[in-house]
Amino acid sequence: MLSALAVAVSLALTGCNTTAGTNAAKANVAAVAIPSVDIQYETFTLDNGLTVVVHTDKKAPIVAVNVWYKVGSKHERLGKTGFAHLFEHLMFNGSENYNDEYFGPFERAGATEQNGTTNNDRTNYFQNVPTSAVDMALWMESDRMGHLLGAITQDKLDEQRGVVQNEKRQGESQPYGRMWTVMSENTFPKGHPYSWSVIGSMEDLNAASLDDVHQWFKDYYGPNNAVLVLAGDIDLATAKQKAQQYFGDIKPGKPVDQIDAWVAKRTGTKRMSMQDRVPNPRLVKVWNTAELGTADGEYLSLLADVLAGGKNSRLYQRLVYQEQKASSVFAFNYSRVMAGQIIIGADALKDADLAEIEAIVNEELARLIEEGPTVAELNRIKFSNAASWVKSVEGVGGFGGKSDVLASGAVYHNDPVFYKKQQAIQNVATVEDVKAAGKRWLTDGDFVLTIEPFAQLTNQDVGADRSKVPAVESLPKLVLPTVEKATLANGLEVILARRTDTPTVNLQLNFDAGFASTVGAKAGLSDFAMGMLKEGTTSLSSLELAAELENLGAGIYSGSNLDGSSLSLSAMKINWQRSAQIFADVLMNPAFNQADMERLRTLTLDGINKEKASPMSNALRILPPLLYGDNHAYSQPLTGSGSEETVKNFSREDLADYTRTWLRPDNARLVVVGDITMAELTTTLNKELAAWQNPNTAKPQKQLAKVALPSKPRVFVIDKPESPQSLIVAGLLGPARKDLAEGQDIKLDLMNTIIGGSFTSRINMNLREDKGWSYGARSSMSKAEGQAPFFVYAPVQTDKTKESISEIIKELKAYTGTNPANAQELEKVVSNKVAKVPGSYEKKWSLLSALANAYDKGRDEKYLEQYPTKVQQVSLAQVQQQAKDLIKEEQLTWVIVGDVAKIKAEIESLNLGEITYLPAN
Repeated sequence: MLSALAVAVSLALTGCNTTAGTNAAKANVAAVAIPSVDIQYETFTLDNGLTVVVHTDKKAPIVAVNVWYKVGSKHERLGKTGFAHLFEHLMFNGSENYNDEYFGPFERAGATEQNGTTNNDRTNYFQNVPTSAVDMALWMESDRMGHLLGAITQDKLDEQRGVVQNEKRQGESQPYGRMWTVMSENTFPKGHPYSWSVIGSMEDLNAASLDDVHQWFKDYYGPNNAVLVLAGDIDLATAKQKAQQYFGDIKPGKPVDQIDAWVAKRTGTKRMSMQDRVPNPRLVKVWNTAELGTADGEYLSLLADVLAGGKNSRLYQRLVYQEQKASSVFAFNYSRVMAGQIIIGADALKDADLAEIEAIVNEELARLIEEGPTVAELNRIKFSNAASWVKSVEGVGGFGGKSDVLASGAVYHNDPVFYKKQQAIQNVATVEDVKAAGKRWLTDGDFVLTIEPFAQLTNQDVGADRSKVPAVESLPKLVLPTVEKATLANGLEVILARRTDTPTVNLQLNFDAGFASTVGAKAGLSDFAMGMLKEGTTSLSSLELAAELENLGAGIYSGSNLDGSSLSLSAMKINWQRSAQIFADVLMNPAFNQADMERLRTLTLDGINKEKASPMSNALRILPPLLYGDNHAYSQPLTGSGSEETVKNFSREDLADYTRTWLRPDNARLVVVGDITMAELTTTLNKELAAWQNPNTAKPQKQLAKVALPSKPRVFVIDKPESPQSLIVAGLLGPARKDLAEGQDIKLDLMNTIIGGSFTSRINMNLREDKGWSYGARSSMSKAEGQAPFFVYAPVQTDKTKESISEIIKELKAYTGTNPANAQELEKVVSNKVAKVPGSYEKKWSLLSALANAYDKGRDEKYLEQYPTKVQQVSLAQVQQQAKDLIKEEQLTWVIVGDVAKIKAEIESLNLGEITYLPAN
């Protein structure tokens, strides 16, 4: 479950209570056609006070079930912090009529995007379920709303207290992880409801009693303090019947008092410096600003985007692009119910002076407040923001989906479509509006933080049957668009799945390349070269390219994974022709400008430094050479970034050679999903890609030699002094794709899901739910052309390192021996994977990715339809055999990252095998 800090940036759009800037006739209004989506809804309220919002969208047979409670960390008090978030965790530990892990019925039903989050102002719980599972989902949600207290025991409280504390440790052990707590405590006065972090303090969590938890539920979890949103394949009549059936008998709670606003605007400057184990210095400036629901909040959001939103923002151009003092910049409006905050920051590059960076930030901010943004800047940002929003609401559920939008409007503003007011304010915002808001809020009262590296309501008498969870009797049929195929004049294979629900076109050009195509002295070149494609063409500079794409509401994305590279385009249909033209220009005419290359080289080296500061990323850098040896194509960081030595030596000739060798029509496939016909598509592409032809050389081949497997375990320990956690990773090599029998990849996936590939897997339930030593432990069975790595990984509290390793070994041994996968586990995993298929391809990018992945593996679109049957055909004996064949204790390579001074003796006492100690880097 996520805390508010994990989603803070996505929360803050605000509305209107002033009239400034609402006159569209003002001379400096940025006149631009802004795209939007009209989210139709209906709402009703049950007799017990539960508000229900319904949105019908029948494009996929799924329903988003989203429950928001009007309670967050602001309802706590000093000495009792962390309760809102801790209670969120307890809501997943069973209710009186289903006293088991909450995720179980949902996994079997194929639920997706299931989570719970807490922020300062609210707590929410959400999931997407197949239409046939709506009764189950509403039964489960209503059972924990109306029938929870009898299931909350001291053992459960202690267990989840431990999980939350490990979540806190894990978050604070990440680079800059303590920043949010420090900012909360120093920007709001003591006792202000925003002056403590959402996750709370260790001391307060330790002091939480069972009586405290029960009282929290009684105070805040009544139906009259909640909003239920149902969005998707459901109509109003059905929603009314089901809401009444499952929630109507729940007794209302008592009234809840709310502080509507307390901005706590500051005067003067407060400065603070802190040291943390971070790779780079960071500057952060914070102002307390207008609360949620104000026009000033919208204007300040626009100002923040002008200042540091994307490549064409002023701080990016100045600090990252021109003077190259920072690796990244950020600015956003963190808007909440009682108060907002403008947060501006920059991460300094090595040897850069934070004082100089702060001076530049102050200079650019002062100039922006004095002169205002240009009309062109407002045009660009308004359209770009609107385009991003249109894309985000394609889905009915999840973060930013339509149910999320409706719920936030209903909870924060008593208006499910409050977003329309937000958009109306932004659309007519003027230069003067933005300037005036900046002057009102950002000329005094800043907090400067520098972070330096350190070595009357009734209820009905009768409700739903609570004796059993409603069964999901059947599953909706997967419905996919017809797939068309064509070949361009240059030989490029084109695959199109036409989807017209939103006016967008998405395409992905996949190349058989990837990290494995650039090895040894060129390790990291694939990802670097694909990144350089976006840095300008022979006709458009990097900034010109970014500006034009922003104006079009388009995006070009590139990158590599282990075996493949891709160049992708997301375009608005109305701008398809120009967007496709730019895409072709990026592909065929990269400039590889030396200055851009040096800038990207600096950022890549900075990224490598940050990878080394992150335990998990560092382990993914170190483990591959240990598994594959020195001369294998996969013997390089799985992050794809290469090493300092290789990146420093990349040349323009290397980039040209890479694109010439690997980015060719006969080594590529184009997959398109969107609002376009095949005729429109091929006409445009044959024109724009006419000059892209195959060279007169054979297609390149990757060297994927078979690696001999070790005969005994090996242990590598990386020192991370004073780390509050240890990261445990154990890896071995599985079969290559060419050696897999038909359907073996599905069997391996099922095997992995049971042992460690899901929340309810054995390893996670042991280390997180039973022991409370880790926030999350998992395993992963990678898919690769060559021998694929299998990993088990677990970040654990330092004083439980030895015990956690022992538990992992115990689980693996039992899985391959005395306690193999059982029928109940397999049935649950199979049900989950089959049930989630119908809703998996709701969004264009999801369908595009699945189609591209199928074709890359020598399959076609029929595989997506056949997949549920193939999964259901796997036997228990086959899954058990896959575990025995793959998981060999003697072949494990262990990488442990932690404070050696605290864990050395304990690791050695385990007698895992020969131990090699490595420095932090």
